[in-house]
Amino acid sequence: MEVYDFAIIGAGVVGCATARRLALAGAKVIVLEKGRDILSGASKANSAILHTGFDAPPGSLELACVQEGHAEYLALRESMHLPVLKTGAMVVAWTDDEAKRLPALESQAHENDVMDAVLIEAKEVRKREPHLSNDVRGALWVPREYVIDPWSPFLAYALQVQAMGGRFLFETEARDGVFDGQTWAIETNAGTFFAKGIVNCAGLYGDLVEERFLGSVSFRIQPRKGQFVVFDKAASALLSAIILPVPNDRTKGIVLCRTIFGNVLVGPTAEEQPDRAIATVDEGEMVKLISRAEAMLPALRGMPVTAIYAGLRPATEQKYYRIRHDKQRSWLTVGGIRSTGLTASLGLANHAAALLLGEHDNPTPREPVPKMANLAEHVARDWQTPGYGEIVCHCELVTRREIDNALSGALPPRDLSGLKRRTRCTMGRCQGFNCLGRLAELTKERLPYPPGTPL
Repeated sequence: MEVYDFAIIGAGVVGCATARRLALAGAKVIVLEKGRDILSGASKANSAILHTGFDAPPGSLELACVQEGHAEYLALRESMHLPVLKTGAMVVAWTDDEAKRLPALESQAHENDVMDAVLIEAKEVRKREPHLSNDVRGALWVPREYVIDPWSPFLAYALQVQAMGGRFLFETEARDGVFDGQTWAIETNAGTFFAKGIVNCAGLYGDLVEERFLGSVSFRIQPRKGQFVVFDKAASALLSAIILPVPNDRTKGIVLCRTIFGNVLVGPTAEEQPDRAIATVDEGEMVKLISRAEAMLPALRGMPVTAIYAGLRPATEQKYYRIRHDKQRSWLTVGGIRSTGLTASLGLANHAAALLLGEHDNPTPREPVPKMANLAEHVARDWQTPGYGEIVCHCELVTRREIDNALSGALPPRDLSGLKRRTRCTMGRCQGFNCLGRLAELTKERLPYPPGTPL
């Protein structure tokens, strides 16, 4: 009977980061994911912004984890070849009422130790971002908010876990468990697995997993849908900084920013829905998003839209992170992680390790550290190095070599969505219309779920 030190349920951003942190401490970990791949749930539709925590609740766990995660990401990203687009962010006031709220937001930022956040007048905003609407009334400038790759960091963490002896199982749903005082017997559709402790990082299903295993639940997930619009790459010349709204108690609001892939993104919406699995795109909301983006950045009018998509966030009845540590049963729930989860993931992983292993656990760096292939538009791409074979996806300039490397990697994709997140294929203007045939040839018998397989 193989017994793991920890079973992590869920391979989203928090699950991958937590698995890495525990493995770095010497723990033997197994990650159980009900989807086909890492980041196959809520995490796949993250907005890829590295936050400073300037607007997080002062003194909160969220603030601590965001700031620790921000610092750790910047410290490790060069060793893993992870790109950062140093944009900075402006919290823009579009009305006089919003402008009156900016000084309080600056005070909150300073209270949160983001001392480089400063108010700038409308004239300065327009000087820095000349294409923004003349409706600008002023802004809070936050220079250390950046755009990053939304997927590659977590693939890097997962690869590092595997290199240290950890294991990832996909299409493996944790259905029930029994704790005998020392070990959990975890029942799944793929058999029974044993672990001394469990970390529940199940995202949209975190409350259900907790209820199945512990017989009670400390929170309830209330899925919140966010829809996005991606504009053509030509739009990236119109914008430098991340444009943030003045936030409210319910949501951070609509963001307008460049992406690491060279496009411009607007979103997300914030729509409550009961369905935890399917996030549909609504034409009416798309029209509103485009209209809002054009109102903020008038030069977007007439700019082609490359893609539209929707994702779900694991919101709960409370705004703060939902942590439940049952030491007697060697259980930890890390739930209710919403829009700051990408940045906070490394901080949350450290918090989890402190609870499970002790405050004084300080792991030393362990090799090998994976070196990721670059997907960012502002850094040299694979097609610029001879010997790439052929351009498979012409919209995104994805090479045959990139496709082959992804398919033969230590944690290969299992469907087209996973290949897309590893290479950018089908992300461009034609959305796969011109390259799907060639991709089908190249991936034949190499993807468990060939292109065209329903999700």
